[in-house]
Amino acid sequence: MDAFGSSGGGSSGSSQFSTDDLMNQLKVQINQVYAQELLETVSSKCFQKCITKPGSSLSGGESSCVSRCVDRYIEATGIIGRALFNAPR
Repeated sequence: MDAFGSSGGGSSGSSQFSTDDLMNQLKVQINQVYAQELLETVSSKCFQKCITKPGSSLSGGESSCVSRCVDRYIEATGIIGRALFNAPR
């Protein structure tokens, strides 16, 4: 079985994926990887920036800082994504 869940080996099987199915599955996988990377990056960068003294809970200032940091990072990522997808090719 390959990464797309098919057995490979030619076109003899009746459960072959169409090109659209493969593209949709690839898009889902790319989005999952992107979401995981976004979460890891935001967690790392915002933690380093906002959490000065790690403890059992966040102070009000730390919580606000993390919230603003995440919001800014997501907004910046959206701006960059729109600029890249709307750029002339």
